Amino acid sequence: MSSRRRRRKLLSEINVVPYIDVMLVLLVVFMIAAPLMVQGILVNLPETLSEPLPREKSDPLIISIRFDGVFFLETQSSKDIPLNLKDLSIQVEKILTANPSLQVVVRGDGNVKYQKVMELMSVLQASGAQDVGLITQAPLKE
Repeated sequence: MSSRRRRRKLLSEINVVPYIDVMLVLLVVFMIAAPLMVQGILVNLPETLSEPLPREKSDPLIISIRFDGVFFLETQSSKDIPLNLKDLSIQVEKILTANPSLQVVVRGDGNVKYQKVMELMSVLQASGAQDVGLITQAPLKE
């Protein structure tokens, strides 16, 4: 009868090994996915040593030029839609009418023709952009 009276002790520990495995898998997934989450169109930015532009309170309007000279307006509605200069001008003018002090920055591929950049700058000026900057990346240190 003494064996029947002995109660089993309940095990109240949590096995955390499966949770650690899941967390490590998530860490690896995010480490691989983070570099792929680069905003916008893939361009090879030119490398220069320059001071960063002062950051405005609102995010700037970003216009990308791909290596083949195709223009992209980096907004939620037109993120991956290639635009010609006329359509780009119309959309930029609408945006700048709503917010005239909006900063505009150009992300141009390093291999794009200078003529395309100048055409874009002319369209931006005609659309009313007053604060235009160019995005570059710092040179890699050897």
